Amino acid sequence: MMQGVFKAYKKDSTKYYRASVTFMNKHVSLGSFDEEEQANRAYNEARKVLYGKETIADYEEGMSLDFKKWVMLINFRDNKMYIKTPIYLQKKYFEYYLSQDVALKFDVDDLFYYSNHTIMTRDGYMFVADYGMQVNILSRYGIKNHAVEGRDFQFANGDRHDYRYRNIIVINKYHGVTRVEEDGRVYYKTKIHIIGDYVVGLYNSEIEAAVAYNKAADIVNAAGFWKDFPQNYIEELTAIEYASVYNRVNISKKIRELGHGY
Repeated sequence: MMQGVFKAYKKDSTKYYRASVTFMNKHVSLGSFDEEEQANRAYNEARKVLYGKETIADYEEGMSLDFKKWVMLINFRDNKMYIKTPIYLQKKYFEYYLSQDVALKFDVDDLFYYSNHTIMTRDGYMFVADYGMQVNILSRYGIKNHAVEGRDFQFANGDRHDYRYRNIIVINKYHGVTRVEEDGRVYYKTKIHIIGDYVVGLYNSEIEAAVAYNKAADIVNAAGFWKDFPQNYIEELTAIEYASVYNRVNISKKIRELGHGY
């Protein structure tokens, strides 16, 4: 067999080839290939990375070595740490490479999480598989799945690839609540979606607006429109404080008068 290549067989007896390389006493798998020559090219490309000066920008389309593996090996060479996701460590943060052109920045506090969770993308939605569920990476910042950039959150420095905590500004963190600024005044508008959007009310505080959403959901369901509305959990309030806000918060007449038939 060619150097760095091992023959293997699938359950249906189909032959394939595996490539691997050893560096700093660690055995690193490079992947599976249909042809022995292809596996050997991946091995040679890996050695070129590990014993050379190649950078992430030097990766070329058509190489046998997968791009994500290329990133892992460069990080291993430069930072003496092998990570099983395409992460490159910087001094005070790390980069997670979705592609050669797209690298997300994260705080080192998130290194353990993303070393064990692969980021996947679909239609601009970035998520990880966590306990069998697809979890939006924005949820780590308290941002809801339905959130809209610019309305519910924003990137402080304008870089949409910078997910360091100081760069994420959460504007609207509760279901149905939108921060509104008009004539120098800030208030919070609550809407609930029934058949179309219904305005629940305008409130001076975000917490009141969030509780109002919960109260409106209770009213709508009590009226016979059974829907699984998401509930806002307000951790700042004790049970007694929550009940006090719930009882005093005003709900629009249109919501209160909802009856059966919806």
